Amino acid sequence: MIYLIWGCRMKSKKITLALMLFYLLALIWVIVFKMEFSIKDFPQIRNINLIPFSQPAIVNGKADISEIILNALAFIPYGLFLHTLMDKKSILKKILLIFATSFIFELIQYIFAIGASDITDIISNTLGGIVGLVISMLMAKLLKDNWVKSINIISIVCAALLTALFVILFLANI
Repeated sequence: MIYLIWGCRMKSKKITLALMLFYLLALIWVIVFKMEFSIKDFPQIRNINLIPFSQPAIVNGKADISEIILNALAFIPYGLFLHTLMDKKSILKKILLIFATSFIFELIQYIFAIGASDITDIISNTLGGIVGLVISMLMAKLLKDNWVKSINIISIVCAALLTALFVILFLANI
């Protein structure tokens, strides 16, 4: 009986891993490559901002914090996936991994001059990942044995929607 439960859980975690890899590829396309389909269309910017929250976009005379919010929202699934796949690891290790991933994205943008590197992005991405961790921990407590399955079902629906969006954008850019 224990083998059956553990075996199902391991199969479920393999699904989670596949979904996380799909999510990370999508995240790289969105954050690092700015949803561009061609290398020649990349913005050639090599800028670094080390002062948190110092350069929000100004729209109609007001600070636009939508990019900060969108960055945080984009990393929520990462926190969900990390907690699902690394539920036995400490919360600090998971947060450090979220921070490191965001830092690497910003570093790649700077090295290849394909976007502005900003400490605010690292902060908002990390906060979004932490929110994902908290949501996943709450789901684990509330849903007991079905929390991984629930995360996978939600993730499959989101992956299908993201794939549809990608196809629509690709077709619109042909």
